[in-house]
Amino acid sequence: MATNPTSDAALDPPTPTVSFRTVLFSMVVLWATYFALTTVRALVMDFGLQFELGWRRLLVTGVGVLLTLVLWLLLRLFDNRPLWLKISGAIVLAMPVALAIGQVNYVVFKDMEFAQRQAYAERYNLNLRRDESGNLLIDVPVRRADPAAGGTDDQSADSQSVLIEEAETYADFWRKLLDVALGRYFLLLAWASTYFALLAGVQARAAQQRENKFRSAAKAAELLSLRYQVNPHFLFNTLNSLSALVMTGKADRAERMIQTISRFYRHSLATEPTADVALRDEFDLQKLYLDIEAVRFPTRLVCVFDLPLELEEARVPGMILQPLVENSVKYAVSPVSRPVTITLAAREEFDRLVITVSDDGPGVPPGTPHGFGIGLANVRDRLEARFGPDIGFSSAPVPGGYRTEIRIPLTRMTARHA
Repeated sequence: MATNPTSDAALDPPTPTVSFRTVLFSMVVLWATYFALTTVRALVMDFGLQFELGWRRLLVTGVGVLLTLVLWLLLRLFDNRPLWLKISGAIVLAMPVALAIGQVNYVVFKDMEFAQRQAYAERYNLNLRRDESGNLLIDVPVRRADPAAGGTDDQSADSQSVLIEEAETYADFWRKLLDVALGRYFLLLAWASTYFALLAGVQARAAQQRENKFRSAAKAAELLSLRYQVNPHFLFNTLNSLSALVMTGKADRAERMIQTISRFYRHSLATEPTADVALRDEFDLQKLYLDIEAVRFPTRLVCVFDLPLELEEARVPGMILQPLVENSVKYAVSPVSRPVTITLAAREEFDRLVITVSDDGPGVPPGTPHGFGIGLANVRDRLEARFGPDIGFSSAPVPGGYRTEIRIPLTRMTARHA
């Protein structure tokens, strides 16, 4: 049978990625820190011209954020690659981005070095200038000797140009560019490390969610299998009882039993097999079952239900009490001719729900494997599949009968479905 590529693609889980908001936030924090530190450094070093330096630094910061976005778009290509390939990609791709930031920084601050020197020269009444070749010159006052005065200094002063910096060469340009770019390069590598850490966290959470889904699916399959073990077993028992009534000519009882069985199955099949139900509904279901058995044992079966109002909405697995009540009917009511009381009770103890199914019958005959098969083993397995090891389960004879106790976490239904 041909497969539908569109449908198959729709079933594939989306690739986990870091959200754009988180990525942008990390970039803004990085470059805002750079801006703050360089501003503090300029203030401490008293570079002067703080306003002119400030808006240029802000411009470089904005460009840095934009070019880091470009780096992120490139690094996204390595999201699903091995770690060594991610690191290699960051090392290689960060260099051209750092060179671009360095070039922007060079262009933006190119005239500031001369402006700062000019301000310094003006403070000391010096003339700072560049000649036609781009060399940086400063005019220094020079006193000349007056021959007519017998070699003493002339009070008038002349000036002499002194070369303090040669015109920038191509090599000087690259030296300055690389000096700035290397600083930004390590800044970008630090951000790339942060991005890979964020990505690893997102991928780990996605893997955990997938694992939880698989566990939930496996648990649901186990619960479904265990729940469906109960239904055939109950049906087998009730059909045997119905057959016995028909064979003994008790047609009216058989008809009443059929109607009760119908209500029982309509009630039990109304909910999802793996879903929890309200404890009230579970008690009502067992009342229906015991009504069915009361047709067989009209004088011997006595039922007592003790469910506090505040526990009616407590959640329990559906039909979890069914095997326990069946065991009481089978081992307590059926073998004797006297009245036997089956009691279903619930109470709360330290945020735990405690449910007991007990009877005052003869107990379990010696040698009876009451803890195997559909009965107690099914209840124990279903509770462990639903709640894990955080359960308590005991089933044993007690003086004057038999008692089974269930202890599970107490949770209540938020809303009851009609």
